[in-house]
Amino acid sequence: MNFLLGFKVFDKTIDDIDLRNNRIINTINPHSYCTTKIDENFKYVLQNSDILLPDGIGIVWASKVLNKKKIKKIAGFDIFIHLMNHLNAVNGSCFFLGAAEETLKLIKDRIKKEYPNVEVNSYSPPYKQEFSSEDSAKMIEAVNACKPTVLFVGMTAPKQEKWAFENKDKLITDIICSIGAVFDFYAGTIKRPGSFWIKMGLEWLPRFLKEPKRLAERNLVSTPKFIFEVLKHKLRISR
Repeated sequence: MNFLLGFKVFDKTIDDIDLRNNRIINTINPHSYCTTKIDENFKYVLQNSDILLPDGIGIVWASKVLNKKKIKKIAGFDIFIHLMNHLNAVNGSCFFLGAAEETLKLIKDRIKKEYPNVEVNSYSPPYKQEFSSEDSAKMIEAVNACKPTVLFVGMTAPKQEKWAFENKDKLITDIICSIGAVFDFYAGTIKRPGSFWIKMGLEWLPRFLKEPKRLAERNLVSTPKFIFEVLKHKLRISR
């Protein structure tokens, strides 16, 4: 693991992830890092992930600046595809927790074509800032009725990561993976930027240009804050 800004960030390739002994898989990017500065609970959850993936070119850059170590970006979509390939190979099952019913149906239809050996189930929780104990009980009941190999949680960060960590001991599943926008990417309700932008490390740019209001804080506030934080740590190390 690569110890970076107080977090143990995964620094190997996606094929090196041990799916037998790691249950909670999360991602970190500059925006989520900045969120941890004002949300101690979220910070604790990410710090206690079994696997914390470097989802963002900013994290890759920070590793090079602070640790002189080159790591590979592993996006939420990357781990999703990796897990789906694994499930298809072993005739496993997955459960999608989050998103609207229409989105979940699109996901299921696509999986039937691309991963025919995978059993798929889902549940659409109520759209609200915080879940009641009754809400959580229904969500847990829906998951446990299926006992999936992998539980994909897509309810936006940091809500999804905190809910998954809080309820991990109640959930009957081998792996819990919070992947947020991947639900929409895979369903096709939101188009993921093409391979050119991804390879250039600019996946964020087309998304920002399409949704400037929603992504303004992420790109115009968190990114500069993250860069400043990295450079501040670099100066401290250099002294």
